[in-house]
Amino acid sequence: MKITTSRTKITAAIFDMDGLLIDSERMSLACWHDAALELGHNISEHIPLGMIGMHSSKTEHYLRSELGDNFPVAALRARTHEIYLERSNTAIDLRPGVIELLDYLKQQTIPCAVATSTRRSIAIHHLETTQLLPYFQFAVCGDEITHPKPAPDIYLKAIAQLKTQASECIVFEDSNFGAQAGHAAGCRVFMVPDLRPPLPETQALGLEIIDSLHQAKAILAAEHA
Repeated sequence: MKITTSRTKITAAIFDMDGLLIDSERMSLACWHDAALELGHNISEHIPLGMIGMHSSKTEHYLRSELGDNFPVAALRARTHEIYLERSNTAIDLRPGVIELLDYLKQQTIPCAVATSTRRSIAIHHLETTQLLPYFQFAVCGDEITHPKPAPDIYLKAIAQLKTQASECIVFEDSNFGAQAGHAAGCRVFMVPDLRPPLPETQALGLEIIDSLHQAKAILAAEHA
């Protein structure tokens, strides 16, 4: 665990969604597994794990590289999406510390936004279902940018809409792709790993890698006491 204690002026905060605000990654992994079984296949756990934080435009190429050209990738993606939509219509759990951190930022009058690789229709559904949407000024979604994470585009777009400077913006991420994107945009980054640990190349960026959003709130409160 790496924590930086230097004070940073913060004028805005940007949050990833899946695996960071909501506990959706585990549900997604189960959907991939169950869809494959319905199609008569059993895929290794590392395959859906490798798609955490990945934009949907990249998943077909990734799956074909892992499963081969003869695997029914299109059918797998379609059925996984159907199962995911069915299961996400019920309550989705929040990740630890989400409400406490968002309430703290609200008390500090720090505006917040979402930057997620998930398409808008699904992202807004999830934020509404979990009653998180009112905490955020807006969301930038995966179907609204050209170059997905780890490119910085989604964060640069959010920073522009927040009318702030990247150096005064803090990013909260759980995935390697997302943490790398936030860093590339010039933001301070808190990485709270969920299902995948930080890769060596992510660790080399000098990000603040912490255990939970509870810990993020404690760090920020101490810095701005």
